[in-house]
Amino acid sequence: MMMNMPNIFQVFILGLFLFLPVCLIYRKAGFHPAWAALVFLPVFGMLLVFLQLAFLPWPNRRSELERKL
Repeated sequence: MMMNMPNIFQVFILGLFLFLPVCLIYRKAGFHPAWAALVFLPVFGMLLVFLQLAFLPWPNRRSELERKL
C-alpha cells in the first residue's frame, strides 16, 4: 500500500527542482518570489502557481503599459 504513494522525500526533491525556475518566473512577472514556495504543496502546488500567473494582473506588465503612455 505504501509503495504506490510517493514518499515525502521524493516530493521535497521534486519541489527543489521546481522552486528555482518558478521563483525566477515570479520575479520577472513582478510578484514576490516567496510565492514559489507553493510548489512544495504535493497535490495543488503547481496548479495554484499556474492559476495565479494566469489570472492575476502582473505588476511588471502594468508598469510597462504606463511607460508607453
